[in-house]
Amino acid sequence: MKPHRLCMTHHLRPHKAYPVELAQFHSADYVEFLHRITPDTQHLFSNELARYNLGEDCPVFENLFEFCQIYAGGTIDAARRLNNQLCDIAINWAGGLHHAKKCEASGFCYINDLVLGILELLKYHARVLYIDIDVHHGDGVEEAFYFTDRVMTVSFHKFGDMFFPGTGDV
Repeated sequence: MKPHRLCMTHHLRPHKAYPVELAQFHSADYVEFLHRITPDTQHLFSNELARYNLGEDCPVFENLFEFCQIYAGGTIDAARRLNNQLCDIAINWAGGLHHAKKCEASGFCYINDLVLGILELLKYHARVLYIDIDVHHGDGVEEAFYFTDRVMTVSFHKFGDMFFPGTGDV
C-alpha cells in the first residue's frame, strides 16, 4: 500500500483566482461589485449592498476582493492538483465558505470556493460527492448543485431553534 500524497495550500502559494474564474459560478455583476467595493466607498452603494447581502453578516473590509481571490484560488488549485494526480488529498485551510450564493454573500461567505472546486473536479470526474461537516448547513453548495445528478451533497449540521441558515433538515 503506497502512502497518500498530501497537498496543503499553506505549503503551496495559491494563485489569485481571476474574476472570470469566480464567474464560473457567481454572476459577473456580483463579482464586479466585490471587486469595486471598499470600506471607504461602501456608503455610495447602499442599493447594491442590500441586493448582494453585504452588511451585518458579510461586512465590507479592506482587501475583501483579494481575500476572496486567494481562498478561491487555493480551492481551485487543490482541485486541479487532484485532477492532475499530483496528490491524493488536498486541503485548503482558508477555504470552505459554503453559504455564498450565485448572486449574494451569506453568513460571512462572499465567494463559494467549494462550488468552484467542485466545478473544476467535474472537468475530470463524472460525479462528485460533497460531504459538509460544518455546524451550519452547507446551503450554498446544495443550492448550486440541486438540479444535477453529477454532484451529491451531504451536510451534517445543527438544525432547529432558528439556527443559521435555517435550511437543511434533520
